[in-house]
Amino acid sequence: MASYHIGTKCIQSGYVPENGEPRILPIVQSTTFKYSSTEHMGRLFDLEESGYFYTRLANPTNDAVAAKIADLEGGAAAMLTSSGQAACFFAVVNLCGAGDHFVCSSTIYGGTFNLFGVSLKKLGIEVTFVPPDADEDTLQAAVRPNTKAFFGETIANPAMTVLDIEKFARVAHRNGVPLMVDNTFATPIHCRPIEWGADIVIHSTTKYMDGHATSVGGCIVDSGNFDWEANAGKFPGLTQPDPSYHGVIYTKQFGKAAFIMKGTAQIMRDYGAIPSPFNSFLLNIGLETLHLRMKRHAENAQTVAEYLSTHPKISWVRYPGLPGDSQHGLAEKYLPEGGCGVLSFGVKGGRKAAVTFMDSLKLAAIVTHVADARTSVLHPASHTHRQLSDEELETAGVSPDLIRFSVGIEDSRDIISDISNALDAV
Repeated sequence: MASYHIGTKCIQSGYVPENGEPRILPIVQSTTFKYSSTEHMGRLFDLEESGYFYTRLANPTNDAVAAKIADLEGGAAAMLTSSGQAACFFAVVNLCGAGDHFVCSSTIYGGTFNLFGVSLKKLGIEVTFVPPDADEDTLQAAVRPNTKAFFGETIANPAMTVLDIEKFARVAHRNGVPLMVDNTFATPIHCRPIEWGADIVIHSTTKYMDGHATSVGGCIVDSGNFDWEANAGKFPGLTQPDPSYHGVIYTKQFGKAAFIMKGTAQIMRDYGAIPSPFNSFLLNIGLETLHLRMKRHAENAQTVAEYLSTHPKISWVRYPGLPGDSQHGLAEKYLPEGGCGVLSFGVKGGRKAAVTFMDSLKLAAIVTHVADARTSVLHPASHTHRQLSDEELETAGVSPDLIRFSVGIEDSRDIISDISNALDAV
């Protein structure tokens, strides 16, 4: 599959049927798998042989979809999780334990901000939030002796900042730690962070990858490029014997797949946030049209952003595709073929005007979800970021008047008409 273009990979990667096998990826809806001998099952439990014995650890449907996403991102291996939030959690705790620390861009999704800043802190894992536009000296100043990773979002939700992946990667690698990038909004169709130096890529597959608001899910992709052995002292969980698996050393036994194998065999085993095979099947259906949908999402969002930028009732618009946007330069570098379908803007009149506008929309629905085929809208300060203080909202790049608008793949003329009518009510 390596020689295929990404549109072909969306359809063909992950599952290759043999003679007489189903043409379409089968749903292996089974919790368990039969073997003819105790010895064979024992080798599976000791990680001495690959195979399936319990779906919490591995399932053929899930593995095929994970392999497709790994191929799309240019990674060595991947694992699916039950949600994007679980993927973020698993990626961090696969490296960090009590007493460890990581550095994170401050403009990230509110749920992830809370996970990192509150919940992980209760587990003894600390995070330092840094502005995404911080210079390298500022990033370096955030590093501690116990720092284990850097983290950021390609396109931040909902601040719409574009991560300077190369800059974050340089500082991370200078300190012997990997860069993790959440690529949910850009998807591998419009940005492949591994090509810019990222080591671990994370997705909420619930969004554009599924594309139809049918299935919650997540994915972690390992580039296979980070040299864990060269930084062995920082990552004993990967480079030293694991007593819970008879002393297996993941880097020795699994090479480039070490991070994913530890995540599957240890973290997934203990925390259990696995997707159902049926959800993975639905995700695969979404992936088959990802390259088509992302183009339409980006085109529609660009059209809507340009319309809003000249409307007298709009105070500001944030979309990296706009030439005057503060993120446009980074978007030209990292997202030359388009960004995503999400944009942020403010209606003159503040929070009250924002609520009136949203309640007057007909085509666009007020929903918690974002980034699927249907146009939707949300007021983050009242909804997804509701748990944050005003100070935390400011740090996360969310103002009280910010409206997150997720442009779908409907006809853009109908979307703009809906916006126009709603603004007339303000």
